[in-house]
Amino acid sequence: MMRRALLWLSEQPRIFRFVRRSRLARRFASRFVAGEEVAEGVVAARTLEAREIRVSLDLLGESVSVPAEAEAACDHYVELQDAMQAAGVEVNVSVKLTQMGFDVDEELCLANMRRILDRARAHNGFVRLDMESSEYTQRTLDFFEHRLFPEYGGHVGVVIQSALRRSAADVEHLIALQARVRLCKGAYLEPATVAFPDKRDVDAQYLALMKRLMTAGTFPGLATHDEAILQQAVRFAQAEGIPPDRFEFQMLYGVRRDLQDRLRGEGWGMRVYVPFGTQWYPYLMRRLAERPANIGFILGSILREAVSRRR
Repeated sequence: MMRRALLWLSEQPRIFRFVRRSRLARRFASRFVAGEEVAEGVVAARTLEAREIRVSLDLLGESVSVPAEAEAACDHYVELQDAMQAAGVEVNVSVKLTQMGFDVDEELCLANMRRILDRARAHNGFVRLDMESSEYTQRTLDFFEHRLFPEYGGHVGVVIQSALRRSAADVEHLIALQARVRLCKGAYLEPATVAFPDKRDVDAQYLALMKRLMTAGTFPGLATHDEAILQQAVRFAQAEGIPPDRFEFQMLYGVRRDLQDRLRGEGWGMRVYVPFGTQWYPYLMRRLAERPANIGFILGSILREAVSRRR
């Protein structure tokens, strides 16, 4: 019921307009979304880099159904990369293929991604393909491997979700390709036929894939806010003699900032994914709808961070 309600809220333009005008709503959102404009995203990136934290900027938007909208999103990503370069910020962005027209015309999507990747390569930057729900997993991996990776190599990477049953085989294949993988748990509500329904199984696979990527992967990104898993990653790296420049931890903007600073202070690489754009309200509602338990996670993260900072 909560999931349906959140999805309904995300699709109501009148509520969207009202919330965008609400000072309180914008203040809450500003913790997790770095404003609406490219300039605001770049400012957030510079602030994080001043804390010696790497950044990947993410222009909000997905599931585009009109070619002109996909082309406009591509234009924004080109502008974004130029702005990052001009500001002296590492050029690193995260892109959803459905935002680039993946469901409209794959050739349109390819043309848009080539524009973005050409600019990334010119700036010695990097583009991560976000992974969407399981219905896109094979399509995304095929598109990455056959249409982007051969031409752009180390300038493009992809995401694997430990919640999916298929992910161990996907990780082995990507290791063999020497592709850069971001490992996350996955927030989408998936059927038990394709994903582990039990959190313990998701965590167990995350740990196994994490260790495999740390030992054999190409600069993997370990994306989690789970403190127990982070501690195991640190212990594993120390026990195996894996140096900090072989991988990096990754977290979301505004979530567990105490852990971000602590891990960076201990000498480990940390990257924060920074979303921005006008679509912040539907973005937050959809993320909560995909997994209503995320409401408790967000509130718990704020509380744990506050307690940690008082110590």
